[in-house]
Amino acid sequence: MTQASKQTWIAAGYRAFAQEGPAGLKIEVLAQAVFRSKSSFYHYFGDLEHFTECLLRQHLERAKIIAEREKNLPQVIPDLIELLLEVKEDLFFSRQLRIHRHIPAFQACFQKADAELETAFLHIWAEAIGLEGRPAVSRAVLDLAMENFYLQITEESLSYDWLLHFIQNIRSLVSALVPSGQNKIPLA
Repeated sequence: MTQASKQTWIAAGYRAFAQEGPAGLKIEVLAQAVFRSKSSFYHYFGDLEHFTECLLRQHLERAKIIAEREKNLPQVIPDLIELLLEVKEDLFFSRQLRIHRHIPAFQACFQKADAELETAFLHIWAEAIGLEGRPAVSRAVLDLAMENFYLQITEESLSYDWLLHFIQNIRSLVSALVPSGQNKIPLA
């Protein structure tokens, strides 16, 4: 048995969790998906609790990679939208963590991953919604937008057009709430 076999289990578990949350982590179903025996699962992970810990570590590692990519994005439209579409599975994994945040390990993982991702692209977010120079307000709007985002996304709805419309709605809301010319703090 190799490290590649272990990663096969983790990839299948990550996908199952992203789709169904913890209810999707059934060893027999995962074994069928990876064409391995259940004993192979127990050899690598011992139990479902350890396997879940491996999935959470995987999610945090993936969040770091995504955050690094976000730091280099020139703008939200189209660059961030295209990245989000590329990492759909990670978004749905985060959504499941959020849904099941009553479980302390899920809450901790969600908060850590989310904080890293938010920090990485907050600068282009502020510009995209017209709140340059107002980092606290921009972060607050982002926090509210993310709550709304995770409530709305589905496998069917998450598309370029949907994301564009979502961002445009936030931009319109900010424009309506922050009078023209007051969205920036004077630098001098």
